[in-house]
Amino acid sequence: MRTPLVRRGCAAFNSGDMDTLTQIIDESCIWHTPGKSPIAGDYEGREATFGQFGRYGGETTGLSRPTFACDGERGHGRAVGVHRNTGERNGKRLDVLCCIVFDIRNGKVMDGREHFYDLYAWDTFWA
Repeated sequence: MRTPLVRRGCAAFNSGDMDTLTQIIDESCIWHTPGKSPIAGDYEGREATFGQFGRYGGETTGLSRPTFACDGERGHGRAVGVHRNTGERNGKRLDVLCCIVFDIRNGKVMDGREHFYDLYAWDTFWA
């Protein structure tokens, strides 16, 4: 079964549709970005989560997720989105596979955990 909420959220993220993101991301959402780079950490609340999303786009040229595919639900209230992150920043290029595990309750994203295939490449890009 495909997860329309995650697909809708990714489309909204890619197009900068903040109204849709506000509808589907809960006020108390926590976003987890792994690693040791300056953008790594746990971002608590919708505004902090949106701030993290803003850094992805604001500090890069062309950060995108062109190969996004949703893998469907994994257990009660969970969905996994698999995609590729690409971008340019300060003369560096990023091309890394990623998946995000979403915790979904009452039709809203409550938690998002990013997992990178090459965390070293992710950290180096943001350093």
